Amino acid sequence: MTLENQNHPIDRNEKLTRILCIDGGGIRGIIPAQILVALEKKLRNATNNPQARIGDYFDMIAGTSTGGILTCFYLMPDKVNPTKPLYKAEDAVDFYMQHGGNIFSVPFSHKVRTMGGLTDEKYPAKNIENALQSTFGKTTLKELIKPCLITAFDVFEGKAHFFRQHEAIKNEGDDYYLTDVTRATSAAPTYFESPFVQSMSGVTRPLIDGGVFANNPAMCAYAEARKMKFSPGKHNPTAMDMLLVSIGNIGTNKMGFQHQKVKNWGIIEWIKPLIDIMMSGVSQTVHYQLLQLFKAEDVTKQYVRIDPELYTAKADMDDASPRNLAALKEAGTRASELDDIQDKLDRIVKLLISEEPMPF
Repeated sequence: MTLENQNHPIDRNEKLTRILCIDGGGIRGIIPAQILVALEKKLRNATNNPQARIGDYFDMIAGTSTGGILTCFYLMPDKVNPTKPLYKAEDAVDFYMQHGGNIFSVPFSHKVRTMGGLTDEKYPAKNIENALQSTFGKTTLKELIKPCLITAFDVFEGKAHFFRQHEAIKNEGDDYYLTDVTRATSAAPTYFESPFVQSMSGVTRPLIDGGVFANNPAMCAYAEARKMKFSPGKHNPTAMDMLLVSIGNIGTNKMGFQHQKVKNWGIIEWIKPLIDIMMSGVSQTVHYQLLQLFKAEDVTKQYVRIDPELYTAKADMDDASPRNLAALKEAGTRASELDDIQDKLDRIVKLLISEEPMPF
């Protein structure tokens, strides 16, 4: 998976600060991953660079949960040239297709011991930890090729925790192994045990999935970028100076909860639906907020939200059956072929590589 041509020049737009944000959603991460495969192919064609990578063209990538795992994929350094990304977009999809079924599998003994997830986490952590370890190894946060923002929540301190490459470079206490970063951001309550992750300075934190407060991390990324210095001439960018691409994975599918059914639900019935409702509601709210920000600057074309439909795939974050894995991948492919999403992808490519103003 190393780059064949490390010296191919990168043709990119240096006027705009380019930010990519990816929602959480468990195994549904296959959908945005597949859409980013389509974007990477368009970048290769537009630049005539067969080695173009997603990580080459964005100044910062933000992700929550499964989006945090994808963030690390796109910014993972190549061992031969640590300033270049190791993985292709296809490699991220392959990760889910190869490991998804094992990550979301439940040994019979675990099912019995936890009463089907009622008395303990639904899935043992060993499988996801092994998958993340085999992918990211001993690489640390500060080694990522670009700034990032990956969300988690500290259950002891009772506050948000952000993994940031640009802070990890400066402070040992902000640097962590990527296996711990990805494990923490994807520790969805009721699904996986909350891990204790240890920074390079030796401080430990009990963290859970950042989706509990920022399933769509785009607003967090916007706020973070506003205070950053990316390169000469790209300091403290506003919406006018940004291209912000936000990708979801559940579309406009209705949850289908009938009032007659939910009005008498108790704690047990509400647990799983409440997580889904919370994540969807947060994502929609962030989209609304950002749309208004970019409208206020009259640069709405520089904010692109892609929220693909599930089609025949199941909405469950943990349905990693072979049939649903294939359906999720197909949903991502179908979405990327729709005319309106094709138009958005083409607009993104133009803004990523061209410094000429677009006829908005």
